[in-house]
Amino acid sequence: MTAKLPESFIDRMRDMLGEEFPAYLACFSGEKHSGLRVNTNKITVEEFMRISPFSLERIPWTTDGFYVPNDVRPAKHPYYFAGLYYLQEPSAMLPAEVLNAAPGDRVLDLCAAPGGKSTKLLCQMKNTGVLVSNDVSFSRSQALLKNLELFGASNAIVTAETPERLSNVFPAYFDKILIDAPCSGEGMFRKDPNVIKSWVEHGNSFYVSLQRSILKAAVSMLRPGGTMVYSTCTFAKEEDEEAVLYAMEICPDLELIQPDLSVEGSAEGISEPYNAPELKKCLRLYPHRVRGEGHFAALLKKNGASVTSDPVKPVGKTSSGAVITGFSGLSDETRDFLRPIVKRFENGVFERCKERLNYLPDDFPDTPGLRLLRKGLFTGEEKKGRFEPSEALSMSLNKGEFPNELTLSAD
Repeated sequence: MTAKLPESFIDRMRDMLGEEFPAYLACFSGEKHSGLRVNTNKITVEEFMRISPFSLERIPWTTDGFYVPNDVRPAKHPYYFAGLYYLQEPSAMLPAEVLNAAPGDRVLDLCAAPGGKSTKLLCQMKNTGVLVSNDVSFSRSQALLKNLELFGASNAIVTAETPERLSNVFPAYFDKILIDAPCSGEGMFRKDPNVIKSWVEHGNSFYVSLQRSILKAAVSMLRPGGTMVYSTCTFAKEEDEEAVLYAMEICPDLELIQPDLSVEGSAEGISEPYNAPELKKCLRLYPHRVRGEGHFAALLKKNGASVTSDPVKPVGKTSSGAVITGFSGLSDETRDFLRPIVKRFENGVFERCKERLNYLPDDFPDTPGLRLLRKGLFTGEEKKGRFEPSEALSMSLNKGEFPNELTLSAD
């Protein structure tokens, strides 16, 4: 494997890692690591460990992630299709763990597809607050939507927009922002050698301007007092620490803070030759130090005067769909079907767009002009007096939340 690595990459990693470089090279002949993360909105970690058909070993930097053996196929198991877990490379679980969203937060996952980080944020938020999950690619956003609905999301807005257009709609709006930025993917070299071909073609500089434009838009959407995680799956300083320095340069109110997370085997950020000791607060995972492919994460807080008025109007003020408060505006069949789960719909409004009926929790933001794939919980379609409930609605419900249930064994 060593011979297939670009010489310029080898030289740079040798200079970066020093005496650790032989161990880094040696890890390429080691095994890859696979992981799954439990959907704690549907099942507790303890309950899942009790029913798991796989041998599980905890990933130390997560609260709900596990290594799974490479000889099993968890994507084929019924529990996967029931939304009980998400399959994710172990190192990639780090950024959302560092951000540590909370119930009621307004959160943006800016480069979200295919949904690994968003599904974790959804669990941290306990399906409350507002989660905007965005990816500039419409096709990739469709996979993002599928994974969020599999996890039972009811508080998410899924968009396929540029960061700049989002920043026009959400100025100083979010409490937490996650940027798992497009990058050269050096942490994927062992897992996917095809990434090496892309690296040879583009190098690191190809991504730098893109990362900086994303950061510029993100900073404007973070409210004072809010926190933001910038992360990549690459090791290049110009895509990692230099990107963090750029963010603090364009927004002097940003400061690096130490994540409230202890990761055995992690390395601190690289502070030289920048004469910036605060960069040591960044986290670096290397595949020769931890059981994962590698990641970079930095936690930034935005200081400054708090915003006295909400910069974004709630839905219903300028929404394009017909807004329905309560059950009175629904068809008789829709009302009869939803009545057994009425508590799910007590704090919000319905929005009817043609035949489609979405439920939007209280204080959901209006999103004029954005390319939307989903807004809130798609409950179903009203067709000529009939109500056809959606799969998204069924996946949002847990056992005991609907009167008519059929329990099947996993086999």
